[in-house]
Amino acid sequence: MKTKSYSVDMLNGPLAKKLIAFALPLAATSILQQLFNSADTAVVGRFVNRQAQAAVGANGYIINLLVLTFIGISVGSNVVISNLIARNESKKIHDAVHTSIALALLIGLGLIVLGEGLAVPMLGLISTPSNIMDDAVLYLRIFLIGVPFEMAYNFGSAVLRSQGDSKRPLYSLMLSGVINVVLNLFFVVVCGLSVIGVGLATVISNGIAAGLVIYFLWKEESPFTFRFHELGIDHRLLKKIIVIGLPAGLQGMLFSISNVCIQSAINSFGDAAVAGASIGQYFDLYTYFFSAGFASAAVTFTSQNHAAGHEDRCRRIFWLCNLFGLISCFLVGVALVGFRGFFLGLYSTDKAVLWFATVNLFHRTIFEFFEVPFDVAGSSLRGHGHSLTPTLIIVIGTCAFRLACVFFIFPLSHKFEMLMDVYPISWLLTDVIMLIAYFYMCRRIDKRMRKL
Repeated sequence: MKTKSYSVDMLNGPLAKKLIAFALPLAATSILQQLFNSADTAVVGRFVNRQAQAAVGANGYIINLLVLTFIGISVGSNVVISNLIARNESKKIHDAVHTSIALALLIGLGLIVLGEGLAVPMLGLISTPSNIMDDAVLYLRIFLIGVPFEMAYNFGSAVLRSQGDSKRPLYSLMLSGVINVVLNLFFVVVCGLSVIGVGLATVISNGIAAGLVIYFLWKEESPFTFRFHELGIDHRLLKKIIVIGLPAGLQGMLFSISNVCIQSAINSFGDAAVAGASIGQYFDLYTYFFSAGFASAAVTFTSQNHAAGHEDRCRRIFWLCNLFGLISCFLVGVALVGFRGFFLGLYSTDKAVLWFATVNLFHRTIFEFFEVPFDVAGSSLRGHGHSLTPTLIIVIGTCAFRLACVFFIFPLSHKFEMLMDVYPISWLLTDVIMLIAYFYMCRRIDKRMRKL
């Protein structure tokens, strides 16, 4: 299959430069995507008040719970299409593209219905302070209107990434991100719409990002060309997408549930803690996205090379992604902590809010590089078609551990610092278990390959 200018040849030649060329635009894409929410928080924090900022921030983990669960399923589209590319099965690639987009739209519409009905109960369940509840519900309901766009963008981007193209999803978000910031300022500062304004800006921006990705697929050469009138579900391909993607989605859901429980504990410290923790979460994510970028490179490159029988390249992909992920995450975390005065000042001038955000930086953000080994190892296993194993490990090593800390240790030591310390400890625990599983599975794969 001919390699296009936006794509990366994953099966031949040196790997290091290709992994970097794939992962860094993807990390930048994720950062821009997160800037949608952080711009919302920053604008209401600087131009409204900390209550409005807390109302937007309180939705962070709930939005992740609703959205990341199903975005995780897009990993299945990535792996399935990457495998088909390696086998040069053009007809199935065409069907997989249209199945993926149809699935994205169905999920997005379903989330609108589910989220609108559960907005109040979910925010109440995590003990959202009463003085921000109305605004928090309002923001969440507006945000949900744009979820089908977000799903279309992420599943469409998964199709592009399966070819090695991580640049055009980035270009889409660069434009929509600028528009989001401009609309935030216009709706809040000029129109005085507060949380309504930042919610509308995010919906519009998500629509633009999705429209651009769909346009790119519309202009793609066959078999990646997308046409609305060809939307449909190929049940065999859907099953393969679900088998790979659903465990990743469940991992995202359970991961988010554990974070929602921690958010509930954070809420007990009041609106300043809610606002400060939401700011800190953005810095955590900006650091983590470099880990996620190289993890995504691992799953995409591994899935193609595994399908082509290049197990030696799969091992090199694992080591290189770990190396680059560790270096980039560590350097970004150090930069954010070192220049914390400048970065935190972009979001708030409230001393109480800034104290909580600073604690987050020193107890959590600086240690984000601990996530790299289990992220890359788990993604490598998914690239080999083993998706359930990494999910179970993360559920045990991260989710169950965090829940145990919140329910049994936090009541004995009611400190914000303790809640932040839960994160790096859980990452180290998961690293150990995941790496043991990875090397064990690799030995099994190598033995099977030698028998063929």
